[in-house]
Amino acid sequence: MRITVIGCGYLGAVHAACMTELGHDVVGIDVDEAKIAGLAAAAPPFFEPGLPELLERTLATGRLRFTTDMGEAYGSDVHFIAVGTPQQPGQLAADLRYVHAAVTALAPQLRPGDVVAGKSTVPVGTARSIAERLATEAPGALVAWNPEFLREGFAIDDTLHPDRLVYGVPAEPDEAERVTAVLDEVYATPAAEGTPVVVTGLETAELVKSAANAFLATKISFINAMAEVCEAAGADVTQLADAIGHDPRIGRRFLNAGLGFGGGCLPKDIRAFMARAGELGADQALTFLREVDQINMRRRARAIDLVRDELGGSVLGRRIAVLGLAFKPDSDDVRDSPALNVAAQLSLQGAAVLCHDPRAIEGARHRFPELTYVDTIDEAVRDADAVLVLTEWRDYRDLDPTWLAAQVAQPVVVDGRNCLDADAWRAAGWRYRALGRPREARVPALA
Repeated sequence: MRITVIGCGYLGAVHAACMTELGHDVVGIDVDEAKIAGLAAAAPPFFEPGLPELLERTLATGRLRFTTDMGEAYGSDVHFIAVGTPQQPGQLAADLRYVHAAVTALAPQLRPGDVVAGKSTVPVGTARSIAERLATEAPGALVAWNPEFLREGFAIDDTLHPDRLVYGVPAEPDEAERVTAVLDEVYATPAAEGTPVVVTGLETAELVKSAANAFLATKISFINAMAEVCEAAGADVTQLADAIGHDPRIGRRFLNAGLGFGGGCLPKDIRAFMARAGELGADQALTFLREVDQINMRRRARAIDLVRDELGGSVLGRRIAVLGLAFKPDSDDVRDSPALNVAAQLSLQGAAVLCHDPRAIEGARHRFPELTYVDTIDEAVRDADAVLVLTEWRDYRDLDPTWLAAQVAQPVVVDGRNCLDADAWRAAGWRYRALGRPREARVPALA
């Protein structure tokens, strides 16, 4: 098929390359000339494992190209909208200006029967409003919603081998049949591999993404709430998570207590979900998400409390190594990153903070130029009064605590992700602190 992908940020660039990998002829369109030039040279402006190699391979086929010219969209069978929907400044609601701008630019290029398939995460009702617009501006064009479920660090596999495909289709039967047939052809390969396909109305498809993110955020904040209780009671949240995670109704995934969630999706998406529910008169249904958000934010402050506690009540003038700045490993994304937020707060409180991350330093420097960034772990930890592991990169999980102890001024480590072997670090002489775990190892009482 001939496919257009409008918006070549993280979502759009990955989607365009993967659609080419599936055998389609794809044009990626974006207004950012520098971004387009980088992608055309197989040099994406963000880090995603395997993406440069995938771009190089698919560009070489001649079936993938990138441009700033919306006129190149003419003649495509399906047009995916993959632009950003950030949080509006000072509000909870999503900013849809990029979605509306994409539709405005695309409308003159549409033919009757063309499918406009949204992939961006939008408030419920957005697809219906786009369909109403296009009924006038591009008669005969059809609107679908095909939400994405990508995990940063695994985006290529999640696109080529998704765990489900959701098609939001129009209510009119002939239009629904046309949209479904087009999307079936787009995703013929993953569907043949057994990927479940769920066909819904437009509004349900939009809500699937919002509901999925709200559930994941709730699960993460739940275990972080339990971490607060564990700290008060002297219990261990990692053991608690292991125990309840054996229940198949609960499961162990996303029950990892720590600094909480960040990035460009979960925080702003749950806030936009709350805002839209309020507009629909269903705000009481999602009031619990306010506490989910607040629990998540409290963990950042608690990590700083642990550092101050170990350093005599103040970080003023102390040298602190921060290992990890991205909101998660295998990503350079520092949007709403808990790790970067903690580093900045420590600096504001007078600490000399030395920051390291395998991939996210440039993005972090752009947001917080006042912090000190170093290229190696050695530079970060040298003569440190405390070491904070705030992103669970393998580089940090595999550190030798005995070697590290010889580099620092005092062996204090705060494990912000509960990703280190506490026993090994304590055995190497470290004062080990972690969110939701007792200060000292506890030996289970004999029956």
